Amino acid sequence: MPLPPPAIREALHTRAIEIEGYRRADGNFDIEAHLTDTKSFGQTNYDRGYIAPREPIHDMWLRLTVDPAMHIVEAVAVSDKTPYAACPSAAPNFSALAGLTIKAGFLRDANHRIGGTAGCTHLRELLQQMATTAFQTINPAKARQVLPRDDYETPGTDKVDARIAEIMGGPPKILNTCLAYSEHGEVVRRRWPHLYKEPTNPA
Repeated sequence: MPLPPPAIREALHTRAIEIEGYRRADGNFDIEAHLTDTKSFGQTNYDRGYIAPREPIHDMWLRLTVDPAMHIVEAVAVSDKTPYAACPSAAPNFSALAGLTIKAGFLRDANHRIGGTAGCTHLRELLQQMATTAFQTINPAKARQVLPRDDYETPGTDKVDARIAEIMGGPPKILNTCLAYSEHGEVVRRRWPHLYKEPTNPA
């Protein structure tokens, strides 16, 4: 269902973020993000002279290589286009993310290493979405390795999603973290009936 019709408006800025998850031949995973910022109009720029309409102001890449336990093995960043000549020199600093683990507190730990003037705001902003993409990439891959093919190809079964939830830590980790995993919701009632609670106000 689309959003309601907007008011009359003019397009000014587009930020595009694409994040891909890959399984590597060596058993690790690559989480790769690409960010671009463009304007609908041209503008002058001290370092670049003139940036044409729809030409990227920012064109940046960040790749995290992650092992099956969510440890970052390697981090590589590239800033192809930036508004300032100094910006690309921040990209190599993102290699300092190697050694961190994607878990609760990851963004705080990352900020200790590449926060402030050590890093780049736009590359840092990718990390939250890359972390959730890592979970979406790695946990289903683990589930498919241990489940029979019928469990993840037969329509109407909950076995893959249930296995992913267990890999993520089960109810102690995910109960009440979102609407779907509410202790008053249908998913919890079906999957963990001992934890289900009737809504206090069904209306």
